[in-house]
Amino acid sequence: MIRTKIVELSTIDAAAYRQKLRGGHSGVVIMRYDTAQPGLATLNRKSGEPDPSDNTNLELFPVEAFKEALELTSGMPYSRRGKVKLSGEKEEADAQEESEEELATVDSAEYEAIVKTYTDRKGELSYELLNKDFIQFAKSSKIIADMVANYASEGDIRDHVVKVKLEALTGNRNLTISQTHKIIEMLDEVSPRHVLRELNDEIRKMLSR
Repeated sequence: MIRTKIVELSTIDAAAYRQKLRGGHSGVVIMRYDTAQPGLATLNRKSGEPDPSDNTNLELFPVEAFKEALELTSGMPYSRRGKVKLSGEKEEADAQEESEEELATVDSAEYEAIVKTYTDRKGELSYELLNKDFIQFAKSSKIIADMVANYASEGDIRDHVVKVKLEALTGNRNLTISQTHKIIEMLDEVSPRHVLRELNDEIRKMLSR
C-alpha cells in the first residue's frame, strides 16, 4: 500500500499512519491495540481537518486522535509499504486499492529522488527547500527567461521547471510532462497545501513584470 511511516499516538493507546485513498484523497488510519477494527478519516483539503468515516466509532476513535495523527504525519512522504496489522484482521483500511499508475509513480526514481533530496532531518518533506531550489533555477534559466519574454503560460513554465529539475536529479531525459504531473500530485497529497505554491507565485511575478 502507499502510506507514510507509522506513528505512536498519545491521545489514545494506538498507532496511526497516513494512507493514499481513491480519488486523490489522503486518509488517516488509526489502529488501537485493543481492537481489530481500525478507524479511518479523510483529510479535508479545504479545512485541513479530519473527516471520520461514517462507520468509525468516535468513542473509540475521537476526533482529537485523528487531529494528532494528522499533525504527527504532516509532511511525511508517501512510499510503498507493507500492510499493517496490530491485532486481528483489518477491514476498512485495506479496502483502498492503489492503481498500477499510482504504484509506478511512488516507486519511480524521480519521486524517490525528490523525497531524498528535499526531506529534512525530521523525515518531513521540506516545501520551503524544494520551492527555493526550483525558484533559483527558474530565475537563472535562459530558456525560462525566453518563455517569460514570449508570454508563455504559467503552467508551461512550471512544467518546464519541474521536468528539468527532475531530469537533473535522476539523469532521466525521457521523462514526460504527464509523469511529472503524477509525481507532483502524489507530493501534494502529503499536505493540504499545494507543494509548488511559492514557485507558482514567483512565476506569476515574473510574467507580470
